Amino acid sequence: MAETVHSPLVTYVSMLSLLTLCPPFVILLWYTMVHADGSVLQMWDYLKQNGLQGFINIWPKPTATAWKIIAVYGAFEAALQLLLPGKRVEGPISPTGHRPVYKANGMLAYAITLITYISLWWFGIFNPTIVYDHLGEIFSALIFGSFVFCIFLYIKGHIAPSSTDSGSCGNFIMDFYWGMELYPRIGKDFDIKVFTNCRFGMMSWAVLAVTYCIKQYEENGKVADSMLVNTVLMLVYVTKFFWWEAGYWNTMDIAHDRAGFYICWGCLVWVPSIYTSPGMYLVNHPVDLGIQLAICILLAGIACIYINYDCDRQRQEFRRTNSKCLVWGKAPSKIVASYTTNSGETKTSLLLTSGWWGLSRHFHYVPEILAAFFWTVPALFDHFLPYFYVLFLTILLFDRAKRDDDRCRFK
Repeated sequence: MAETVHSPLVTYVSMLSLLTLCPPFVILLWYTMVHADGSVLQMWDYLKQNGLQGFINIWPKPTATAWKIIAVYGAFEAALQLLLPGKRVEGPISPTGHRPVYKANGMLAYAITLITYISLWWFGIFNPTIVYDHLGEIFSALIFGSFVFCIFLYIKGHIAPSSTDSGSCGNFIMDFYWGMELYPRIGKDFDIKVFTNCRFGMMSWAVLAVTYCIKQYEENGKVADSMLVNTVLMLVYVTKFFWWEAGYWNTMDIAHDRAGFYICWGCLVWVPSIYTSPGMYLVNHPVDLGIQLAICILLAGIACIYINYDCDRQRQEFRRTNSKCLVWGKAPSKIVASYTTNSGETKTSLLLTSGWWGLSRHFHYVPEILAAFFWTVPALFDHFLPYFYVLFLTILLFDRAKRDDDRCRFK
């Protein structure tokens, strides 16, 4: 059976709710941001008057343009992942003794992606406003296309798993939602989770942040300071991610969560639509913050992103050196935790309890939530919807902290 943090009833209700509610919510959020002035009340009044048919009417059909944009972007990122040089990096040993090997070329792929995208606009070859103008169709295509992709992952996990870190819990919904394989690959070198999580999902966050900024410039002839603060902070955060990408491969997303709807559909659809939504709102709602307030928000956001990075760096260095390092200028305090694997083998984990990790068990989530707040607050407080990502992130990280704690307790 698959491990679940909550009771079976809560787990099934949660899974079925996310499977059925997330896709329409993506469309509702896009439509509200772009066509309903960002107002939840305005959207609610429309749905109250027009009902289900009204919702069907606003759901855009995937178009050939949308499919082309997705295909070109996906192929470009896949090619960069496969072809760019990078340092060989080993992931953590899995419960079955498998150690995945990666090629760390994310930062180079990120730089090439942004330089290429901005250059295409600058030299008049491709206008990113086309992406914004077809955003609903792109999200609609991603919703359906990614669902089909998750079915492919389910079938692949059954008939052609890439490693021994694969298996079924005997329940179709659980297998589809949580995934069958921990490290699915196409061939020997193309890691599917690196593609979905990093090179498609996180990369699209940066690409869309730039897109929204360019759209506002093309519409108004200038970029508001609120949009600049939002875009810069998002790009700093994504830059931090790719700088630290090899560390991400040791986290729960890669080393514990299997490749199913939860992770892969989330990264292919939820990240580009929900994570970028504050910038999507600001396109049509420019706010003049003034230079002093803009700089204060910018510096506060950068400080939070740096602290979040430094938390992960401390833990990564602590593990890399087997605790033989300095944390804030001192030898680190730690907990030595022994546990027995399913095969009966005794192993040891070192848990850092000083530095940032001496303040609280999951302190790195605090600056991450605050960073999201600071790149959203340039929208000010006329509407609630721009803050949905902050609310979602808070719930996600509380749930992730509980899952992590329960997994450690089980060990």
